[in-house]
Amino acid sequence: MSTQIIEHVVLFKVKDETEPSNVTAMVDRINSLVSLPQVLHIAMGPLHRLRSSSLTFTHMLHARYNSRADLDAYTTHPAHVSVVKANAPFCDDTMALDWVAHDLRGDLVLPPGSAVRVRFLKLKENSSDEVKNEILGVLREIEDKFSEISQFSCGENFSPGRAKGFSIGWVAVFGGIRELEAVDSNEEWGKYEKDKIGEYVEREMVMDQVVASREA
Repeated sequence: MSTQIIEHVVLFKVKDETEPSNVTAMVDRINSLVSLPQVLHIAMGPLHRLRSSSLTFTHMLHARYNSRADLDAYTTHPAHVSVVKANAPFCDDTMALDWVAHDLRGDLVLPPGSAVRVRFLKLKENSSDEVKNEILGVLREIEDKFSEISQFSCGENFSPGRAKGFSIGWVAVFGGIRELEAVDSNEEWGKYEKDKIGEYVEREMVMDQVVASREA
């Protein structure tokens, strides 16, 4: 199956003093929003790994919608507004990127146990549209170059308000942590992007997460 959807990624920094039971409740509240009609997929949980030079986050939400209108409807839905209000006391910081994923292959709902790698790019100041298009073109080649990747999407962020200056995001899905670690051990994995687009990138963030089962 090939389709076009909206990728929505939110990072959360949970306060250090938050009781574990409150963290669990926070995660459960967000995952319960899968019942909203606009939501195609939603997975909220702790980060398995974070690589960032300055920003620190503890949890990640990855969700999918058919359109920007559906994302807007989700954002303003009373159930979502209520969850945001309930979770706010437990968070020190958040950031988010949204983009259109073109020609997404495979199932939109990621099965439990899937490993998800998300990468945010902050480009050098005054990067042109030509540069952005070149970067996205390079990123779209990744899925076919590394067999460990079962699904890949990338795009330019269209919600700058909470993006902290990052403008491009991508999501790579793997069957599990073993497959993700296998691609990490491939020297060509990091070298490919660095050689192709490294000169345009000012900062980056890399986040790994394992999709939990709903019963967990």
